[in-house]
Amino acid sequence: MAQLAYSVSTGQPLFGNRVNKGCVLYLALEDTYARLQSRCVRMFDINVSENLHLSTQANSLSKGLDYQLTEFINEHPNTKLIIIDTLQKIRELAPDYNYGTDYDVITRLKKFGEQHRLCIILVHHTRKMDAADPFETISETNGLLGAADGAFVLQSEKRSGNSSTLDVVGRDQAAQKIYLEFDRAHCLWKFIKTDNEPWWEPPDPFLEKVALFVRCQPLWKGTPTDLVTSLGVKNIAPNAITKKLNVCSNRLLDEYGIRYEHYRTNSGRYIILSLAENS
Repeated sequence: MAQLAYSVSTGQPLFGNRVNKGCVLYLALEDTYARLQSRCVRMFDINVSENLHLSTQANSLSKGLDYQLTEFINEHPNTKLIIIDTLQKIRELAPDYNYGTDYDVITRLKKFGEQHRLCIILVHHTRKMDAADPFETISETNGLLGAADGAFVLQSEKRSGNSSTLDVVGRDQAAQKIYLEFDRAHCLWKFIKTDNEPWWEPPDPFLEKVALFVRCQPLWKGTPTDLVTSLGVKNIAPNAITKKLNVCSNRLLDEYGIRYEHYRTNSGRYIILSLAENS
């Protein structure tokens, strides 16, 4: 998690994968500041990145964690990633957990992340048992995995060895197995190989043209015909512009930082394009 946090905070690729650079909050709730500082020095030869914020204490969900995270985001509006290590430290204590309570915890955090347009990673323990499917080793019920957008399971091939596999599954990408080797001297994971490459949606020339246009004037309002003229595109009709933007509005916001709105009046249909905050 420290390696991932550092990569996102500095914009450096991780295991050959590009990252969305931004501020990172790493709640290392089972660590001490002394251990974190020592580990960061071994890993990166520095204490921390200026975009990486570490904490060893946080409230539970029932005692104001939402408020603490909101305050942090207000102070650091470019926050892209929050890592909570571990889940057990921030959820309510219970003699046993059922599917409903597990699902509710993840759903609550997921909604928080969606509200603030950032990613939340929860670290959780696995069972000390073998399973045909590595995701069956996740402790507690299937409610945790059922509510999350994806999961990673890190498993050592041998208890005393340095080789491990990182299994990845998610709603928006194909399943993947990544082979890693641990460099104990520097506390870093090194990429060895992968069974299959992750799928990336190819760039959309039209969305790139829209993004370039809006970055030159952060707020634009007009009709679909006005937009066709402003963009200088000749291969798309004005009525198709709205359909295209309706379908791609989430991608336009997530990948290009452009917010799309539309409305209709008696005089016709209008489009509003604006540069999202922190884009």
